Amino acid sequence: MKRSLIVITSVVAMAALFIIGAVVYSNKSADQSQNLAVENSAALNRFSSITYGPADAKVHIVEFMDPACEACSQFYPFVKNIINSHPGKIKLTVRYANFHQGSDYVAQVLEAARAQGKFWPALEALFATQDQWASHHAPAPETVWQYLGHLGLDFDQMRKDMNEPKVMAVIEQDRADAKALQITKTPSFYVNNKPLMKFGHEQLNQLINSELAIAYPGQ
Repeated sequence: MKRSLIVITSVVAMAALFIIGAVVYSNKSADQSQNLAVENSAALNRFSSITYGPADAKVHIVEFMDPACEACSQFYPFVKNIINSHPGKIKLTVRYANFHQGSDYVAQVLEAARAQGKFWPALEALFATQDQWASHHAPAPETVWQYLGHLGLDFDQMRKDMNEPKVMAVIEQDRADAKALQITKTPSFYVNNKPLMKFGHEQLNQLINSELAIAYPGQ
């Protein structure tokens, strides 16, 4: 056998082994994530978490997000549009996985806005201005107040509420649940307790549609 043919055969064999290994690893990771979600199903669903959409919707998206996460801000309108495109069928629960510097502070502000019934407008306002207060080089979470001024919030009351034990408890519970589920990046999505394994808009859309087809057959 010529030397060149031996080299080519070796390269092809190594490439095949690499692909097989990658597939095996991917499947193993998917199984582990699914098992974690099953074993820690309580960690996905907390009564204290904020929810968007009807309570009796059969498709339930749980999103672990960081208010300073750029990808989270980009996914938010995409997810909201899907929910609004299927009225009555999908609900979203938002959980915190605050990996960025200062994100705990922003989560406290959001929970204080939630106490005044304005969590979602506050979240949208902060996502829209994220580049101004969540710079990777100089994050300034304490400046988020200036981007909420148009919402009619009572800032004095919010500054009190954001340090309430129940607010801190929500953030700490989410932190513990994210750790139990071994979440290391945001956003991380679960649809009817099934983790989104391949990250992307299309992949999330496919997972949601799959669960819609199961929950609402023939529609």
